[in-house]
Amino acid sequence: MLDGQTQPQNIGQIQVVGFINPAGLKSIGGNVFMPTAGSGLPQQGLPGQNGLGSIAQGQLEMSNVNVVDEMVNMITTQRAYETNSKVIQASDQMLQSINQMR
Repeated sequence: MLDGQTQPQNIGQIQVVGFINPAGLKSIGGNVFMPTAGSGLPQQGLPGQNGLGSIAQGQLEMSNVNVVDEMVNMITTQRAYETNSKVIQASDQMLQSINQMR
C-alpha cells in the first residue's frame, strides 16, 4: 500500500469446543472446567458454526452481578451478624451474673 500500512494477514483460526451436556463439566476453579463422562466428548469446530458460540474482537463483557441485590444481601448479613453478636453479649452477661450470685 502507498501509505505505509500492510494488508491484514490471516495467521490462524481460533477453534471453539462444545459439549452435549455442559452441566456435566467439572469445575476446577478459576473459571476452568474439565470434561467428564457426564459432559460427553468435546465437539471442536469453528466459531458460529454447528451451534457453537461466536467470537467478537474488542468487546467488553457486562457484569453478571446485580449490584442492588448484592448490597441488600450484604446489609441483611451485616444486620444478622450484629443481632447474633448482641445475643452472645447478653448471654455472656447473664452467665457472669449467675457466676457472681454463687
